[in-house]
Amino acid sequence: MTKPIIYHIPVCPFSQRVEILLALKGLTDAVEFRTVDITKPRDPELLRKTRGTTALPVLEDEQGRIIKESLVILRYIEDRFPTPPIARTDPYERAVENQLIALEGPFTGAGYMFVMNQDRTKRPDFEQKMLTLYKQLNDFLSHHAPKGPFLFDTFGLAEAVFTPMFMRFWFLDYYEGFQIPGTPEFARVKAWHDACLAHPAAQQVSHDEIVKLYYDYAIGAGNGALPAGRTRSSFVFEPDWPARPMPPRDKWGTHATDAGLGLV
Repeated sequence: MTKPIIYHIPVCPFSQRVEILLALKGLTDAVEFRTVDITKPRDPELLRKTRGTTALPVLEDEQGRIIKESLVILRYIEDRFPTPPIARTDPYERAVENQLIALEGPFTGAGYMFVMNQDRTKRPDFEQKMLTLYKQLNDFLSHHAPKGPFLFDTFGLAEAVFTPMFMRFWFLDYYEGFQIPGTPEFARVKAWHDACLAHPAAQQVSHDEIVKLYYDYAIGAGNGALPAGRTRSSFVFEPDWPARPMPPRDKWGTHATDAGLGLV
């Protein structure tokens, strides 16, 4: 083994964080990415290495040691390949950066719960939760970085953490009709969001790819699980996503079949 291995799902936002960080460092070839098909049972050898856990990404270093959790892997890469630094080096700035990163967990959870919700009557509650969290981000950025567009002078570690989630939440726009409101109370976070999406180091996935692959999430089946009446997950590798039609936007109506999703 000549370099670390990262076991990952190509469309996974937690894996994309690592790809973004490596791109920012100019080190896209510093690790070997090995793709895991989440629509199939995990390889027993990989399960042995991870001691039974299935969450990805997982990093295996040259000595065969395993590192889990995307934020931990980001810190490992930052320490292992310190030049150029992406995380802030000033102690106070690092603390501010970490405070923003700490807001990501509830934000991510709320977005996924929103798209996976199957109770139409609860939709306003999920929408309000997202608006509350975007206001929280807006307040943080307005206080710490009112001029923007990023938290500090460049796209940094906090941006690498949040940008994949902004991209995944294209599924909220497509399936829920939800976007950041274009009102003054959301102006700062909207500017940050848009600058993150446009950054050259964060172009590993596209809007249509996210919408097509995450269709099953919109009808309540995540992580490669099969929806009722279907035989193939929207996360399968073949047919590849560019050859598939766009899924129906109406998650509340009749669900698409394998054929309707271009999976056969």
